[in-house]
Amino acid sequence: MEIKLEAVEKVMELAGVDYYTAKEALTNAEGDIDKALESLAPNSSSVGDEIKDMIEKLKAKVKEGNVDRVQIRKDDEIILKVPVNVGIIGGIIGAAAAPWALIAGTIAAFGFGCKLEIVKKDGSTDEIV
Repeated sequence: MEIKLEAVEKVMELAGVDYYTAKEALTNAEGDIDKALESLAPNSSSVGDEIKDMIEKLKAKVKEGNVDRVQIRKDDEIILKVPVNVGIIGGIIGAAAAPWALIAGTIAAFGFGCKLEIVKKDGSTDEIV
């Protein structure tokens, strides 16, 4: 079976993988782009667990103090900025979890090419991994 360059490029673009990974996925999927993309997608339950772990680490950092805002960055673009104020602090202490859900939802929507960062009051940033 011949795998066309256009199909490899499409898989590379959509899955964010290199040429050889895309070609191998297409070969295993007998040229079907959708099946190749599906085989490259991470297990959804493990993704959910990874997001939960990131949020827990973020909550711990915010609880420590000295955090001005939380931001999500994809490549060089900031996708979401959430100031750390009484509302987000309330999410740690009480049941007001809306800011955490927003952060988790954004990470899930934009995928794991995203970086979750805290911006400290002095302007420095730390990445949550």
